[in-house]
Amino acid sequence: MIDVQDAIQIHVNGQAQTCRCDATVADLLRDLEIRTERVAVELNIEILDRGTFGQRQLTEGDRVEI
Repeated sequence: MIDVQDAIQIHVNGQAQTCRCDATVADLLRDLEIRTERVAVELNIEILDRGTFGQRQLTEGDRVEI
């Protein structure tokens, strides 16, 4: 469970979702049980390189399309 004080709101595929404030794109994919080998991720209209998923931190209001 995520503590409300340590949480942010993002949108994933158009749906509101809560995640940890220190979560990366890789963390989000892991939480959603999505394997990273064959997935495309767009973060705020930017298509991400798969190699950056672990470094790209999510922030309040981000819009993620998977």
